[in-house]
Amino acid sequence: MTASATTAAVDKRRVILDAAVRVFARQGFHTCRVSDIADEAGVAYGLVYHYFSSKEEILDTLFLERWDVMLAAISEADASRSSPREKLYAIAAFIIDSYRHDPDLMKVIIVEVTRAANTFGRTHLAKIREAYEQIAAIVARAQAEGTFRREITPQFASLAFYGLVEQVLTSWIFEAGGAGEEELERAKGLIVETICRGLER
Repeated sequence: MTASATTAAVDKRRVILDAAVRVFARQGFHTCRVSDIADEAGVAYGLVYHYFSSKEEILDTLFLERWDVMLAAISEADASRSSPREKLYAIAAFIIDSYRHDPDLMKVIIVEVTRAANTFGRTHLAKIREAYEQIAAIVARAQAEGTFRREITPQFASLAFYGLVEQVLTSWIFEAGGAGEEELERAKGLIVETICRGLER
């Protein structure tokens, strides 16, 4: 396959994935069909199956792509010389900015995967827990250094932190008009303040 053909294939695959995000966000994963994705992408029905075996594989791909980016962002924040509070702020900011950049994709990930008590939620549970474990490690080190109190376990603090971020995003997802720029920026600090006030000594 030539370089141009490879690029074209990658582009078509991306077009299909981007179209699927719009369809899943608009219609819901379970009520849409592969043909809806093909129509949205402006490609032949059979071309979708050339790249993906099913709409389930498309959703898996969308989730894993974005989740891996988030895991990398958490690792980057943790590797910095920032304070624990600043690290948590960086993580909250990354997730909120992800919503700002692509609200449809964040809606699909939250509604169809991380909050879904169905096959997708169970299938990706280990991957989802990686994020919780990374955040818990930040809290544990802060406790060892004496910055955070020990009464709250790192695991509970991690669940509370991520759960708060996700719940805020969920409220925007189902709110007509979503959130404005000022609310998005303000939420970053409020989330961290809410969690850290309970953790800091």
